[in-house]
Amino acid sequence: MSAPPRDAWSEEAAGWHWIGAVPLQVHLHDADVAALPPPPPFHLFGPRIGYFPLLVSIIKAHFSSSLPPGVDTVWFEYKGLPLKWYMPIGVLFDLLCAEPERPWNLTVHFRGYPADILSPCEGEDSVKWNYNNSLKEAAFIITGNSKNVMKMSQADQLAMWESVRRRDADSYMNISTKLKLGPFEEYFWTSSLEPRQGSDEPESVKPCRVPVRLYVRRVQEDLEYLEDAIPVSDWESVSYINRPFEIRKEGGRRITTLEHALETLLPEFFGSKPTARAAGPDSAPGDSDTTPGTPRDREPASASPQEMDVAKKARVKLVRIQGMELGLDTPFLWVANNLRNPECFLHVCVYIGA
Repeated sequence: MSAPPRDAWSEEAAGWHWIGAVPLQVHLHDADVAALPPPPPFHLFGPRIGYFPLLVSIIKAHFSSSLPPGVDTVWFEYKGLPLKWYMPIGVLFDLLCAEPERPWNLTVHFRGYPADILSPCEGEDSVKWNYNNSLKEAAFIITGNSKNVMKMSQADQLAMWESVRRRDADSYMNISTKLKLGPFEEYFWTSSLEPRQGSDEPESVKPCRVPVRLYVRRVQEDLEYLEDAIPVSDWESVSYINRPFEIRKEGGRRITTLEHALETLLPEFFGSKPTARAAGPDSAPGDSDTTPGTPRDREPASASPQEMDVAKKARVKLVRIQGMELGLDTPFLWVANNLRNPECFLHVCVYIGA
């Protein structure tokens, strides 16, 4: 069995990812202030792999003496944009803060839920339901079915969710290994292209299939400095793309880089013709693109290396994963194994000049 040229999974890297957090400064909206003087903002750390509804109880405790009577309908906003509760905090930060803002200044509302913009949220139950659905979808992409997730005992389901909620990576690994959803190198490196003993036929290479969620934000085409990016004013300016990536050994290539993966996943923005392919439209029930007309498997017309380099520099302004701007030559398996979220999706934020 051949070995990856670089470690595809690093316990240290994955551990840092799990404890990563965004410093938050949360202000109570003026309309919700029922007692004077107004309360001071609340400072806390938002887990990168966590969700805003899970922070409501401690935030409410800080503002409780200032809140009006009535039923709470809690939601958060950043510069006037309601934040989607089902997106991980780290993804929202990477996507909406072109130049990282520390602390991240947010406003919390306890009334006036924008039901025309945000889907209903019933607190932790809604977040847990969303997590379980995403895990099932990821399992389908990776293994072709969701049986292992569906067959989890109630005790294991509860223990897994608690490990995610508490950011307990060790407990999570103890349970998640039963699901056989990684590390991805198992699927990519287990077979060789040498003929099997007693056979003239080479072993087939089982492809590695990685669940990927991409968030494409459009910024000014002539943007030079990230701090000058126009804030996102509505979610229509962000494309949410659910597109699995399939790695195959082709043309003798032993390493699939982040650049190659992005060229395949987003051929409409990266000008290079892909040499691996994204999983087909029948790969998983959640393989979707919220931007009408965005191609799935279209191969762009070929261009010279110079033309492709110019196109990339002009259009792709930034690629950010877990708060990092990684080199595009980084092995994609390392990225997928160490920077994926607990529901087994890799979340990638891409800034496009348009």
